[in-house]
Amino acid sequence: MQPPYESHGTEAAGEAARILVVDDDPTVAEVVTGYLHRAGYAVDRADDGPTALTRAAAHRPDLVVLDLMLPGMDGLEVCRRMRDRGPVPVIMLTARGDEDDRILGLEVGADDYVTKPFSPRELVLRVESVLRRSRPVTTGRRLAAAGLSVDPDARRAAKNGTELALTLREFDLLAFFLRHPGRVYSREDLMREVWGWDFGDLSTVTVHVRRLRGKVEDDPARPRLIQTVWGVGYRFEPGLDTGEAVH
Repeated sequence: MQPPYESHGTEAAGEAARILVVDDDPTVAEVVTGYLHRAGYAVDRADDGPTALTRAAAHRPDLVVLDLMLPGMDGLEVCRRMRDRGPVPVIMLTARGDEDDRILGLEVGADDYVTKPFSPRELVLRVESVLRRSRPVTTGRRLAAAGLSVDPDARRAAKNGTELALTLREFDLLAFFLRHPGRVYSREDLMREVWGWDFGDLSTVTVHVRRLRGKVEDDPARPRLIQTVWGVGYRFEPGLDTGEAVH
């Protein structure tokens, strides 16, 4: 085993970010918890879904590391119920190699997944990446186009005045498109610019684009705003009714 990855998992105010680790394998849970502690995080543990939901309700975590295969209530259902209570970043652990299982995790709102066996160092890096993207960045700019509006500081988005329920990555993806209308971006570009990764499964981008279309398009089956440029990637086309970014 490699030595623990040293880092600083603390918020700007100095309080350690709280991570909830949910895994029924005590060895995996112990190793993951140890590495996260070494990286500076406060860690809670649960070995089943109901316990995870109870602990998340009692002490809201900043991020959840969630095993897909749990006894009784699987990780997908746990993720759904957590998402119903409010936005929380989720990294899903799965021992399955089937792409359909990974996509299911993304479909219910997971922000990332790691396939077992995995490097604990890589998991810590993924945790840091997701937390970094979830922290509000003061920009002073609100974005508006085609009936869509995004307030990056408040992490709120709306369509025609109705607030949108977006996951962390969906929000970041929409904000990125609004900042760069008319330009084509490949999935590799989007993974680097929105996820902050130089590597990873590109199906993650595909799934999030599909989910975002389902929330911002009038007809997701015939998307007008987030268009596919075949063989290249995606382009945001707000049309003539767009508004410019305002301060």
